[in-house]
Amino acid sequence: MFRRDVKELKDLIMRNMRQQGLEMPLLQKRLVEAWPVVAGDDIARYTLNTYILNQTLYVHLSIPALRADLSLRRQEFTGRLNDYVGAQVIADVRFC
Repeated sequence: MFRRDVKELKDLIMRNMRQQGLEMPLLQKRLVEAWPVVAGDDIARYTLNTYILNQTLYVHLSIPALRADLSLRRQEFTGRLNDYVGAQVIADVRFC
Protein backbone atom coordinates (compact mmCIF):
# COMPACT_ATOMS: atom_id res chain seq x y z
CA MET A 1 0.00 0.00 0.00
CA PHE A 2 1.12 3.54 -0.79
CA ARG A 3 2.03 5.64 2.25
CA ARG A 4 1.96 9.43 2.10
CA ASP A 5 4.15 11.66 4.18
CA VAL A 6 1.56 14.24 5.16
CA LYS A 7 2.80 17.37 6.94
CA GLU A 8 1.02 20.46 8.13
CA LEU A 9 1.39 23.59 6.05
CA LYS A 10 2.53 25.54 9.11
CA ASP A 11 5.44 23.14 9.63
CA LEU A 12 6.49 23.37 5.99
CA ILE A 13 6.42 27.17 6.04
CA MET A 14 8.41 27.37 9.29
CA ARG A 15 10.99 24.88 7.97
CA ASN A 16 11.37 26.95 4.79
CA MET A 17 11.75 30.17 6.79
CA ARG A 18 14.34 28.50 9.04
CA GLN A 19 16.35 27.38 6.00
CA GLN A 20 16.33 30.94 4.63
CA GLY A 21 17.29 32.46 7.98
CA LEU A 22 14.00 34.29 8.47
CA GLU A 23 12.62 32.47 11.49
CA MET A 24 14.43 34.47 14.21
CA PRO A 25 13.57 37.93 12.78
CA LEU A 26 9.92 36.86 12.63
CA LEU A 27 10.00 35.62 16.23
CA GLN A 28 11.69 38.84 17.36
CA LYS A 29 9.01 40.93 15.68
CA ARG A 30 6.29 38.85 17.31
CA LEU A 31 7.96 39.26 20.70
CA VAL A 32 8.22 43.06 20.40
CA GLU A 33 4.57 43.22 19.38
CA ALA A 34 3.66 40.98 22.34
CA TRP A 35 5.03 43.44 24.92
CA PRO A 36 1.72 45.35 25.42
CA VAL A 37 -0.18 42.06 25.75
CA VAL A 38 2.22 40.49 28.25
CA ALA A 39 2.93 43.68 30.23
CA GLY A 40 -0.68 44.82 30.37
CA ASP A 41 -2.40 48.06 29.45
CA ASP A 42 -1.19 49.99 32.51
CA ILE A 43 2.48 49.38 31.75
CA ALA A 44 2.09 49.62 27.97
CA ARG A 45 0.61 53.09 28.37
CA TYR A 46 3.98 54.36 29.64
CA THR A 47 6.10 52.46 27.12
CA LEU A 48 7.80 54.74 24.60
CA ASN A 49 9.83 52.28 22.51
CA THR A 50 10.78 48.58 22.44
CA TYR A 51 13.45 46.82 20.43
CA ILE A 52 15.72 43.77 20.57
CA LEU A 53 19.50 43.97 20.43
CA ASN A 54 21.79 40.98 21.14
CA GLN A 55 19.01 38.82 22.65
CA THR A 56 17.99 41.61 25.02
CA LEU A 57 14.65 43.38 24.86
CA TYR A 58 15.06 47.09 25.60
CA VAL A 59 11.93 48.82 26.88
CA HIS A 60 11.99 52.62 27.14
CA LEU A 61 9.58 53.88 29.78
CA SER A 62 8.48 57.42 30.54
CA ILE A 63 8.27 57.02 34.35
CA PRO A 64 11.48 56.35 36.34
CA ALA A 65 9.63 54.78 39.28
CA LEU A 66 8.04 52.25 36.94
CA ARG A 67 11.50 51.45 35.53
CA ALA A 68 12.77 50.64 39.00
CA ASP A 69 9.75 48.49 39.83
CA LEU A 70 9.86 46.53 36.57
CA SER A 71 13.62 45.98 36.82
CA LEU A 72 12.92 43.75 39.80
CA ARG A 73 10.61 41.61 37.63
CA ARG A 74 12.98 41.19 34.64
CA GLN A 75 13.17 37.40 34.85
CA GLU A 76 9.39 37.11 35.04
CA PHE A 77 8.92 39.20 31.89
CA THR A 78 11.67 37.31 30.06
CA GLY A 79 9.97 33.99 30.73
CA ARG A 80 6.48 35.21 29.94
CA LEU A 81 7.54 36.81 26.65
CA ASN A 82 9.44 33.73 25.50
CA ASP A 83 6.48 31.54 26.45
CA TYR A 84 4.12 33.81 24.52
CA VAL A 85 6.22 33.48 21.36
CA GLY A 86 6.91 29.79 21.92
CA ALA A 87 10.71 29.97 21.56
CA GLN A 88 13.80 31.20 23.39
CA VAL A 89 14.14 34.58 21.65
CA ILE A 90 15.49 36.82 24.40
CA ALA A 91 17.72 36.20 27.40
CA ASP A 92 17.05 39.44 29.29
CA VAL A 93 14.84 42.53 29.48
CA ARG A 94 16.31 45.97 30.20
CA PHE A 95 14.22 48.95 31.19
CA CYS A 96 15.56 52.35 30.15
